[in-house]
Amino acid sequence: MHRSGAVMAWNVFKFCTALRGLGSIMILLVLAIIGVTYYAVVLCNYGPALLSAISGSATTTTGAVGPITALFLLLLFHALLAMLLWSYFSVVLTDPGTVPPNWRPPSPMDEERGETSPLTGPEFASQPLQPGPLNGTASPRVRYCRKCNQLKPPRCHHCSVCGRCILKMDHHCVWVVNCVGALNYKYFLLFLFYTFLETTLVTLSLLPNFIAFFSDVEIPGTPGTLATTFLTFVLNLAFALSVLGFLIMHISLVSGNTTTIEASAYEKKTSPRWKYDLGRKRNFAQVFGTDKKYWFIPAYSDEDLRRMPALQGLDYPVRPDAGMQEV
Repeated sequence: MHRSGAVMAWNVFKFCTALRGLGSIMILLVLAIIGVTYYAVVLCNYGPALLSAISGSATTTTGAVGPITALFLLLLFHALLAMLLWSYFSVVLTDPGTVPPNWRPPSPMDEERGETSPLTGPEFASQPLQPGPLNGTASPRVRYCRKCNQLKPPRCHHCSVCGRCILKMDHHCVWVVNCVGALNYKYFLLFLFYTFLETTLVTLSLLPNFIAFFSDVEIPGTPGTLATTFLTFVLNLAFALSVLGFLIMHISLVSGNTTTIEASAYEKKTSPRWKYDLGRKRNFAQVFGTDKKYWFIPAYSDEDLRRMPALQGLDYPVRPDAGMQEV
């Protein structure tokens, strides 16, 4: 039994190491998919369609597309692409949030090391005893990470891939080569949102080409450009459908003020309502902020960051009637 556990631990370690090694490869893969899509939409189809419509020459594979339609599609495509890339690199480059050195909870709590072992008196003696500014009820335990050898704030979890504790960790995403946590969760949701809009636009704009592949209509263009257009349509259709599923799932998580990890941990619990669920409006504000001008861009206003400590991942308000739940 001991040998089996050792083999499992070794396999998990090798798996986490492999995920860390995917870093630049996944970023390059994302950029390659974007590049192929750009080539198919702009350079092979709607760019030439706009030029041919203006010059009055023969139509391209997009059919008789007017200059206004082609221009509108190209402008919308580039606008969505800019927001997609901005959101993507915001997720990649933003630290999801880690526990500050020597962090101590802002209110008195019972002790816990991991799940069962309590902290010793000296380990716990130095923490302040004043109540936290946002907590409606005190958290029942101080959680301790054995791997990081430090206390963990509420909703914080250890990521084996990153090798550290992440504030309000949702999951580790190989596509963004980063953990999704308190400080970049909004950026991740915007990345999903703009990816869905962009892939849907590409799918609809290339649909006439896809239909033409299976008809008797003669399609102008080289075999290479036709194959690229076909591949781009299939890729974007697949991404649009899969991202839609993830987007719906995360919208439901935001509306209940929970994360993927927390939802998995509490789906078997009998508690009638999650203690951090403050209502859809306040739950939404904890992720996207209160300033509407910043809702659809991967950034927060200075006022939101100053007034809402929950955005920083260390302190979260709870319902006054909440029980003493803890992840």
